[in-house]
Amino acid sequence: MPKKRSDDSGCDACAPASGCRVEAVLSVDERGQMVLPKEVRERAGIQTGEKLALISMEREGKVCCLALIRAGELSGMVKGILGPLFGEQG
Repeated sequence: MPKKRSDDSGCDACAPASGCRVEAVLSVDERGQMVLPKEVRERAGIQTGEKLALISMEREGKVCCLALIRAGELSGMVKGILGPLFGEQG
């Protein structure tokens, strides 16, 4: 669970020391769509048609943070977390 910030403005999932940074400020249109800026897509190597998983983090019952992860990497993360529970070796 994310730690509470002293200013109570959100979660600490992306605290300054974590290496996170603001890449862009996005707008949501009337259809609920956003556009990832070209520079960000290029730096991240995101190709047209690539699947991204939207991960939400909650604090006190409200979503405080959103993150995008390549869908292909998500299965490895899940296996890494759940594998030991099922006796699978890494």
